[in-house]
Amino acid sequence: MAEGITSKSPLEEALESMASATEAPAEQPVAVAPEKRKVRIGLVDDHPIVREGLRKLLNLEEDFEVVGEADNGRTALELIEDLHPDVLLLDLKMPGMDGLSALQTLQHASHQTKIIVLTASEDKNEWVQAMKLGCSGIVIKQTQPELIVKSIRKVYSGEIWLDSHTTAAVMRQFASPSDANGGGSGAKGRERSPLSAREREIVALVAQGYKNKEMAEKMFISEQTVKNHLHNIFDKLGVSDRLELALYAIHKGLHLGGDK
Repeated sequence: MAEGITSKSPLEEALESMASATEAPAEQPVAVAPEKRKVRIGLVDDHPIVREGLRKLLNLEEDFEVVGEADNGRTALELIEDLHPDVLLLDLKMPGMDGLSALQTLQHASHQTKIIVLTASEDKNEWVQAMKLGCSGIVIKQTQPELIVKSIRKVYSGEIWLDSHTTAAVMRQFASPSDANGGGSGAKGRERSPLSAREREIVALVAQGYKNKEMAEKMFISEQTVKNHLHNIFDKLGVSDRLELALYAIHKGLHLGGDK
């Protein structure tokens, strides 16, 4: 062996081989999964302690983000105009402009925010009025916290939210002669003839918040055909508008799309 040259032992060669084999590869760009879009929520209540409790509750949900708060109807309108929340929790009884007045104003405004009335009021007439003014759900403040979370998810997905208590109350108000302009089109007078499978499908989609054009695309029919079906459904059920149809559907379980 030449002088100055030392041979490596088998162990050294094995260790060197292992080291080279485990060398870190060249850095590769790491693929980052797109962050799931959060539901942006606004809170409107004149009691700071209520807003604080709601904010803490909703911030526990990874996909919720409270983006703004207001303490009356007027500041609620500003919140919607400035921050464009996906869902707004709106109290009814507040100083200055109340919740119903804010809903009335929003009827004439261009916005995409879905409104859930969150109220301690037990006045069924106010619930009906709020639904007629375009709110997407009613939640009583005495309800369980998990139902508030569930109502936001449902309304955000395009559905109407009423729990069993508010559904029954609202349906009774809609069915009363005073609300039906003396027409007496109550539940007993409805369903003069059974709905077809196609009509039941349309009823379910109406209750889930679909517009005529969206239903036409989903069902692969023309928008005029959808309108014709709705005309027949209104006549069969004795309802006068889409809101009453949606409430009736929820009351009867038709919004689930099943053949109940």
